[in-house]
Formats: sequence, C-alpha cells, structure tokens
Amino acid sequence: MKDNQWMSLLGLANRARKIISGEELALKEIRNNKAKLILLAADASANTTKKITDKCNSYHVPLKMVENRYLLGQAIGKEARVVVAVLDGGFAKKLVTLLD
Repeated sequence: MKDNQWMSLLGLANRARKIISGEELALKEIRNNKAKLILLAADASANTTKKITDKCNSYHVPLKMVENRYLLGQAIGKEARVVVAVLDGGFAKKLVTLLD
C-alpha cells in the first residue's frame, strides 16, 4: 500500500508542476537551491548515482532511492525516469515519510 501512496503523491506533485525529471535538469535545480528532495532510481548507472549523490551531499539536499526507473516514470505518467527533483517543501516532506 505504501508503494502506491508515494507514487500517487508524486503524480499529484507532477500535476501541480512541482517536480523536474531528468539528470541534468535535476542537477541544475540542486545548484539553484530549488530542489527539496531528489528521488533516484536504484537501477541508475554508477556514474549517475555518484554524480547525483555527491551533488546532494554538497548542497544538503535529501536523497531517497526508489526501486527502479520504470516505477519512477510510471508515477509521473512518463517513460522510465532515473532522477526526479521535488521542488516543493510540503510534497518533499510527505514523500520522505512515505519512502522511509
């Protein structure tokens, strides 16, 4: 059930235009201090995982792993997505509680 809850909430955040998907766009949002939470697929490449993890650590942005890129993409109604940046503090806080 919790699996569905975070996906539903992420879909809602997407419809509210409070998320950005894609590696480069997510990195840009982290650098601009707009990202409140980063969701990273567990099946992301080692290079992408290191790049995103390092950037999140240096800018103190919380990072949560999800099972795979297909679930992440499905949650926002798109093809497979490896990285999603949540730009809203409220959505980010609730997603953290659902993904813990």
